[in-house]
Amino acid sequence: MSAAVEERSAAALDAYSRAVVEVVETLAPSVANLRLLGRRRDGAQVPVGAGSAIVLTPDGFLLTSAHVVAAPRGRSRSQHGVASFTDGRELRFDVVGADPMSDLAVLRTQDGELQPAQLGEAKDLRVGQLVVAIGNPHGFASSVTAGVVSALGRSLPVRTRGSERVIDDVIQTDAALNPGNSGGALADSLGRVVGVNTAIAGVGLGLAVPITPATRAIIGALMTDGRVRRGYLGIAGSVRPLPRGALADYSGSDCVEVQQVLAGTPAEQAGLQPGDLLVELAGRRIESVGDLQSLLQHDVIDTQLPATLLRDGQARRVLLRPTELR
Repeated sequence: MSAAVEERSAAALDAYSRAVVEVVETLAPSVANLRLLGRRRDGAQVPVGAGSAIVLTPDGFLLTSAHVVAAPRGRSRSQHGVASFTDGRELRFDVVGADPMSDLAVLRTQDGELQPAQLGEAKDLRVGQLVVAIGNPHGFASSVTAGVVSALGRSLPVRTRGSERVIDDVIQTDAALNPGNSGGALADSLGRVVGVNTAIAGVGLGLAVPITPATRAIIGALMTDGRVRRGYLGIAGSVRPLPRGALADYSGSDCVEVQQVLAGTPAEQAGLQPGDLLVELAGRRIESVGDLQSLLQHDVIDTQLPATLLRDGQARRVLLRPTELR
């Protein structure tokens, strides 16, 4: 290898390293190590779970994954625990609210003066972009992994207390994630949190709930009300381009492809099938999962919504009646 090539390689490595180091220095003080506590029958407190959390506000609101605070089988959800920070502080927290559908939860510490993370926008991400994951896998505080955005707009089926649900618009990354990373930050090269690490789907495959206008609204509802009311259709979907033959009939170039229809849901009752392309709902153009989520607010529950979908190249119109997500 020539000296010029070696010099370019070293410069590229230095740039990559500097980007990751700057993200860690910016964000690590805003990522907490969580220890969830419960009580035995004799009243003694015992650890019941672990994870990570992101500081939202200086006065003590934290963001984590709903499954981090979910109940182990046969127990009630853990309502409190201890959050540890890189400066050595250990603060008690309570669970304010959790939303299993988005896998997001909000916590509150009793002490303030925390360093909040800056939230970014997942819509600005591009496949191949550098991302950095910060969390506490296996209890190791402030562990860092880096990788790239592998894919966008994924759907993640999950099971919660015996029912099957779907988390939409998930970010896929090859940044290594391990138990304890859940609830930690997925950040871009500027140190802005663009996702909340949520699951391990396989070797070299990590997933994160994106920071979008829809998830910001969920976080706000959890902070103020402790719960989220939303409409529910019962589909898993992902973004795909409109067929060429339909481009002249609709604005925009994308739609949402139905990948899965859950049994006994409004989508099944309306006759939706895997492979259907959803292009309009309630008179609004649907080009992304975020468009669909933004429509399914509390005011559409138990109302009839006209929908337009493409099946086998033909437009079909159906009526969907969202139920309330439980």
